[in-house]
Amino acid sequence: MYSLGEFIIKNRDHFPYSTESLLRLFSSIKLASKAIHKEVNKVGLTEELIGSSGVTNIQGENQQKLDNFAHKAFIESFKSRNVVCGIASEESKDFIIINGKKENLTQNQYIVLIDPLDGSSNIDVNVSIGTIFSVYLRKSSIKMNLTINDFLQKGSQQILAGYIIYGSSTILVFTIGKGVHGFTLDPSVGIFYLSHPNIFFPEIGNIYSINEGNYANFSNGIKKFIKYCQEKKENRPYTARYIGSLVGDFHRNMIKGGIYIYPKTYSSPNGKLRLLYECNPIAFLTEQAGGKASDGKQRILDIKPTQLHQRTPFICGPINMVTKFEEFIMNNNKSS
Repeated sequence: MYSLGEFIIKNRDHFPYSTESLLRLFSSIKLASKAIHKEVNKVGLTEELIGSSGVTNIQGENQQKLDNFAHKAFIESFKSRNVVCGIASEESKDFIIINGKKENLTQNQYIVLIDPLDGSSNIDVNVSIGTIFSVYLRKSSIKMNLTINDFLQKGSQQILAGYIIYGSSTILVFTIGKGVHGFTLDPSVGIFYLSHPNIFFPEIGNIYSINEGNYANFSNGIKKFIKYCQEKKENRPYTARYIGSLVGDFHRNMIKGGIYIYPKTYSSPNGKLRLLYECNPIAFLTEQAGGKASDGKQRILDIKPTQLHQRTPFICGPINMVTKFEEFIMNNNKSS
């Protein structure tokens, strides 16, 4: 049973960049995730990190105390390992430059975009939450300071993406473009061990995940797809499963086989999920696990970002299920 570090060294030929820097990057991620794991597992015993912080973040959302803790944990961890030059977080309006002094510019090449704590509304009710991260190489010259263009890269340019799910166990799942692998934390020794090698979506899924409370705001094409999922025909009806945490819903669907849908609605015509640090990393994982990720019309990883906190509709899952969803949307557009 390989530890995460052993696995990276064993597979270093699959990663075209510095193995040492990749190990330091993962060291940062592991350090912060273990700190969050510790706090998540004692939330019910203390009110210190329960509830709202009283602050509204850049998304217009009520920031939870644990959101703020997770944000700070990752920022400090990335700073301490001297491997990241810039970070964009869901909890910060602007990107953060790390080691911005000229003498340090050549040392750090990685750009990290992160949702420090996905599923904040589930914190106080002991339901799965997570962290989502996306990594790029900087585009600007090492002789220059970072610019917004270093962060506004297409998802197809990611060199690493993953998530940590804090549930019945804490699991780190990632891809470097050579498959998807999951590592479960053994809290007794503080080490992540390979537990889910070569994860693939089942070819035929039987789960659909969508917030049907928004049904009245869905287009007719989406409503018809939901009815299709509920029909008693062939391998249907599908089972409806929705946690309200992207990490939790995606992790289940990738293991069990299902489509995740967070579409645009009449009240949110641009969708709700953030392209750069939620949809792009999950889309990268989806494709590496043999699935498909779309905004309903086009491949997520082909979208050229224009804003740091840009939103998009998001659909991901087994290829046949996502393609069927797109057919309903296309046919509805033709008839309207």
